[in-house]
Amino acid sequence: MATPRPFRIVHCVRSPAGGLLRHLADLARAQSAMGHSVGIICDSTTIGRFEAAALESLEPVLALGLLRLPMKRQVSAMADLSAIHRMYRPIRDAAPDVIHCHGAKAGVYGRTIGALLRLRGRRPVRIYTPHGGSLHYDPRSTEGRIYFGFERAMQRFTDGFVFVSDYEKNTFTAKVGAPRAPHIRVHNGVSLAECEPIPPSPAMADFAYVGMLRDLKGPDVLIEALAILRGRDRLRVTARFVGSGPDRERYEARVAELGLADAVTFTGPLPTHEALAQGRIVVVPSRAESLPYIVLETAAARVPMLATRVGGIPEIFGPETPRLLPPGDADALASAMAMALADEPTIRRHTEALGGRVEAQFSIDRMTRDIVGFYAELLAGQRPSPAAAGEAARAAERKPTRVDHAA
Repeated sequence: MATPRPFRIVHCVRSPAGGLLRHLADLARAQSAMGHSVGIICDSTTIGRFEAAALESLEPVLALGLLRLPMKRQVSAMADLSAIHRMYRPIRDAAPDVIHCHGAKAGVYGRTIGALLRLRGRRPVRIYTPHGGSLHYDPRSTEGRIYFGFERAMQRFTDGFVFVSDYEKNTFTAKVGAPRAPHIRVHNGVSLAECEPIPPSPAMADFAYVGMLRDLKGPDVLIEALAILRGRDRLRVTARFVGSGPDRERYEARVAELGLADAVTFTGPLPTHEALAQGRIVVVPSRAESLPYIVLETAAARVPMLATRVGGIPEIFGPETPRLLPPGDADALASAMAMALADEPTIRRHTEALGGRVEAQFSIDRMTRDIVGFYAELLAGQRPSPAAAGEAARAAERKPTRVDHAA
């Protein structure tokens, strides 16, 4: 959808890592290429060198700049009020047409600031994308009750929802309530360049895991499956774990305990193309997901894959969904891994079918057009106030600056 004018867009996210960082980078680059002015505000305390380098590579396309400041993951009244206070002036000065919030914590911050700006006569459109996050909590748990309470309260400060999968929308409806604002489902996407196949090579391990090293993503299940293959099936297979995360040391200890240290390597984070070239078969053993980029990236590159039936993964697999595995089941995963090794031609035929589906239906261009078109529809429904128009003109004359508050 063509937009009537360039927009000023501020993306707010607490921890830009993994698929969320990928989503943010894709949107920022594509929206900037469409002529919009884009800025990013994120946490300064939790990201590693890999993520910091990725953010810095975005700076040339961020006309509204990059701001990093402390944002705690846990709910803390003092810390949260401090973060909102620090974010308020930079967002106000950017005079955004759109404040797009990604994830629960940034969703509270950005939408609250949008509400405060409305009290001053500004009318930024407040967009929220959950990206899984708090939606993974059990609504009966203490954390779930807290987070879903916040989600319900913040609906009144939301002008539009962008869900990345039908699963995410349905989960939000079941755990929080039906969205009270206009909403749209927009699948994540990949570029045409990523649809270039990565051929198998002798340098690859048998299997690769690519993602965050935390139990939610299931690396522990893969480790147990590797032990089953060695013990039950007498298969000495190799695996590489690509990524970083809070549970790496525990996984390394478990690998040593199971006697797998000769077969398992932890590489740390790598660029996506290099990461996907680490194994002949990529394993995605997640216990929970929304619409994972690693599944899209692996399919686009025509790398064989074993994945679990969670979140929005069936929306990607489509007709290939029956091949998906139950989450948390090391025995089922080990059996699927053994079958994949024994009949690689069959898994490669499935891989070609899935890759063609992803290339045809999941693109960055389509994702960006749909999201920006949604912004335009919401903005068309309101008239900018004189105060907002004047501030936008003044902001356009200011040079953007990069601010990094690491303490």
